[in-house]
Amino acid sequence: MILQPPTQLAHLHKTLDLLHLHFTFKTTTTMEALLSQFTFLSNQALSDKNFDPSTIEELMKLFELEAYKSWASLELEQQKEVEEAEISMKEAEAYLDSVMDSAMEEFRLFEEELERTSKAEYDSLVQTADNARKMGKLMEKAATIASKKYIEAAMNSATSTMKMAWKGISSKKVHPS
Repeated sequence: MILQPPTQLAHLHKTLDLLHLHFTFKTTTTMEALLSQFTFLSNQALSDKNFDPSTIEELMKLFELEAYKSWASLELEQQKEVEEAEISMKEAEAYLDSVMDSAMEEFRLFEEELERTSKAEYDSLVQTADNARKMGKLMEKAATIASKKYIEAAMNSATSTMKMAWKGISSKKVHPS
């Protein structure tokens, strides 16, 4: 059945409208439908001498509109991806900050513990040195006292020996040795 040109134009509009409504859910499908319609119109233009070229112009406008929609959709997707990337980056930064804060807190606690341990060891060494110094002073005093006692005993012995020697000389007795 061959349709007359005015009927063909109305049929083409209906077809394009239906194609446009049915295939807008996916850009590639819509573009494929438009290409299919363009092929159909091109074949019709070659075979029909009464073909109206404005129908192809209308189809070209639909191509332009679909290209714009596709571009806008890509822009929207790209914007979403950028926003998602920014959110992911902020989450990563927050996680890194959290990990760094945790590491710094752990380091600070380690440093405090090391300082406490070092201070305790230092205090222990100072205490040991003080005890050794006190022991040294006590030993020095004991040695001084012992040497004074020894000198005193030696002096007493020498005095005693001298007294006996004087007694022996004054009594004129000679010691048997």
